[in-house]
Amino acid sequence: MALQFRAGRSDESPGRELLRELNDLFSAQYPGRVARPGSVTTPDEMVPPEGIFLVGYEDGRPIAIGGLRRLQDGICEIKRMYVVPEARSRGVGRALLAALEDDGRKLGYKRARLDAGPEQKHSRMLFEKTGYLEIPKYNNNHIAVYFAEKRL
Repeated sequence: MALQFRAGRSDESPGRELLRELNDLFSAQYPGRVARPGSVTTPDEMVPPEGIFLVGYEDGRPIAIGGLRRLQDGICEIKRMYVVPEARSRGVGRALLAALEDDGRKLGYKRARLDAGPEQKHSRMLFEKTGYLEIPKYNNNHIAVYFAEKRL
């Protein structure tokens, strides 16, 4: 697997198309999400100097996305992680998470937070295996049931 991550934008191709796939998945998993989203993150929140949006490429083909944004001083939030179905269970998600954490450190963050809904069982397993510890609810995402944090 020749995997490479490059900074991009969630409102420009190819990130836009992969984000649409993620949103379609969430809408199927969580009926009513379109009318009442769990959390809203704008493209401008996931760009430097306070954020980043990564597109993962395998042999030149976009297969993954993920971003982070500033939450508060010293704390970022990891958002919109997605790996296309045919690239799952091969370590792409773990590599994406590590790349986002590295970029978080470069941007000066000391801790990363994230949340997940009840249908994101595999994501939650990944977060727990990579050192995220469950914390009390830190946002108003009514879909999320899991809230976690990791020291970067």
